[in-house]
Order: sequence, then structure tokens, then C-alpha cells
Amino acid sequence: MRRVALLLALCLCSCRDEQAGPRSRAPAAPAGAQRPALTFTSGATFGGGALRYLGARVAPVSAAPGAPFRVTHLFVPLKPLPAGYSFFVHVLDARTGQMVANDDHPLAAPLESWPVGKAFEDTHDIALPAGVASARLLLGFFRGDERLPVDQPRAQDGQNRMVGPLLEGLPEYRVVRAQPAPVIDGVLDDAAWARAAPITLVNSMDGSPGHVRTTARLLWDDRFLYVSFDCEDPDVWSDYTKRDDPLYQEEAVEIFIDADGDGRTYNEIEVSPANVLFDAYFPERRKGMDLSWDSGALTAVTVQGTLNDASDVDQGFRVEMRIPIDRLAAVPHVPPRPGDRWRFNLYRLEMHGRKTVEGLAFSPLHEGDFHALNRFAWLVFEG
Repeated sequence: MRRVALLLALCLCSCRDEQAGPRSRAPAAPAGAQRPALTFTSGATFGGGALRYLGARVAPVSAAPGAPFRVTHLFVPLKPLPAGYSFFVHVLDARTGQMVANDDHPLAAPLESWPVGKAFEDTHDIALPAGVASARLLLGFFRGDERLPVDQPRAQDGQNRMVGPLLEGLPEYRVVRAQPAPVIDGVLDDAAWARAAPITLVNSMDGSPGHVRTTARLLWDDRFLYVSFDCEDPDVWSDYTKRDDPLYQEEAVEIFIDADGDGRTYNEIEVSPANVLFDAYFPERRKGMDLSWDSGALTAVTVQGTLNDASDVDQGFRVEMRIPIDRLAAVPHVPPRPGDRWRFNLYRLEMHGRKTVEGLAFSPLHEGDFHALNRFAWLVFEG
């Protein structure tokens, strides 16, 4: 559904500097009424200062594959606007910079009819194309072969396409069957792992590349979920030695599983470079942590170097987990059925110089909390 609303009596001084996103259309608001804050802010202008792009609202903050975002752009004319221009929106894969779609569409009122000093809203829905986890919107106005100039070089791509909001989908991992099951020895040389798609963990706060490489893979069969991590690490160490020690205070790899995707009940399983296991059940987000829960996980670790010896340079460590599916909380089907969709995330904690913590994740969180259930990725079971 598209909708464009001309908002009455909204002036520049009422706008807040926030970050952007999509939202649903609403009738024109009365003068002075408070409106939802922008989730992306710009402030850049078109046409020699004639039109200011305030930014956008995007809702939801993140979406499942194929689910639409609602994007509302907000503009304010500062001078009379030229006639004959149409609106364009280009969708670029945030990872590659390649254009993957466009959502050009007519405006509710011609550009030249927008009153000076009044804010104009344009709302449209966009679903990310298959295989695109996040996308940057570029937008502007065109008339034939020309585009309305963007005044600030940093606010555009060099082609008079204004930089707009980032749309972030939730990543999806399609887990294949183990044929045959891998041996849990921490070596990762089983043929089954070669069939599993690799995941490269990224910075948990912003999705940027990690300072150390971490590659993970998953497999499944009727009884178990299998997880492997291959971690680059110049200094492999761990002080903890007892089951359920707080591994999250040092270096560890982790999987969080919300099998029924309810955003409440979930399991957390961690393994340290010393092959110490931490497992817990949560009935609600960050509440009621139950360390008596036993995952029944079998784990193994190999170190490519020397554990707990800072005098040499290590290559890293590798971890394998075999997790009984029937021990997990709220599993919809045991065994899973092809096509079942769970929510999950993979993490790594790396202590650079044993002091500076780097959090890595499959699905970036954009906050310092590995329990951000709304940012968990999708785990899709294949036959």
C-alpha cells in the first residue's frame, strides 16, 4: 500500500535527529501534533537548497526474508520547486553496492505543488530481494534523463542519488542434513562439514568485518544439531575449568536457540577454548536463567598452538558441538521437519590482548546484548 500525506504546519525546527526507517500511512496530523521520530536523518538538500530531505522512518527495524519494510520519507520545500520531476528509489545490496531493485513511484502531488515550508511525507513498502540481507536506499527526482541535483557531495553517490536509510533483514541459514554425522573430535575434517554452507561472523554491533576470522557451520539429523566453529586467534587462552563457569567473561563461542521463535523461551550453549561447557535455559529474555538445565551436548576442541601460553603466536582453535534436539526448549517438531524455521544466533567473544573485548555474531545486534532476541537469524531445515 502506498500513501502520501501532506502534513500541516510541520516546520524544520520540530524535526529530531534520529535514524531512519519505514512506517504505515496516517491521515494528515493536526498542527502541533507529535509524530513518530525519524529513524534515519539526513538534512541534505536538492536543487540549490530548494528541497530539504529530513530523513525517513522505517518499520519494522528488521524483517524476515520476504517481509516488507514500510518506508516513510520526509521532505520540506525551502523554495518553489521545479515542474515535471518524478520520484525514484533505488535499492542497493549493502554488502556489494550492486543495485538489486527499484521502487520508483508517483507522488501524491506534483513536486511543483508542494507548499514552501510545509513537510511532505511519501510512504512505500519494500521487501528485500532473496539473498539480500541488508540494502541501502538511494533516492531522488528525475525528469527525462536529468536528475534534480543533490547539493552536498557526501549526501549522494556521485550520480545525484541521495543516500537514504538502510533496510536490515534478518539473515537466514539453510541447514542441511549430516550425511553421515561428523565425528565430534574438534578436527573439522569430516566430509559432512564440506556440505554445510560457511558463515563468517561479523562485528555484533555494526556488521563490519571482525578483526579475527571466525567461520561457523551447522548440520542436523533426526536426533542432533551439529555446530562447528573455526576461530583464528593469535593467543588461545581460557582460565575457566568448571562446567557452567561464566565463560561469557572471557573467550568463548556460543549458540543461542529460540526453537519456537516466540521471543521468550530459549537456550544458550557456550564452549571455551579449554572445552568447558556452559548451558542455560531462559523462560524469558534475560530472566530466570536456569543452569540446572542440561543440554546433553557433546563438545570437542582442538588448539592450533598452545593453550594458555602468551609467549608464542597461535593460529587459533576449532570447536564442534553435538546438541540433542529433544533437550532444547519448545521445539515445534522432534525430529524437525524439512521447512521448519527456528530463530538462532551464533557468537564469538574474543579478548584482544586479554583486555579488549570484541563481540562477533552471525546476525548483527546493533546493541551490546547477545540476548537481543528480535535480531536472531532464521534457521531453516532442509531435507
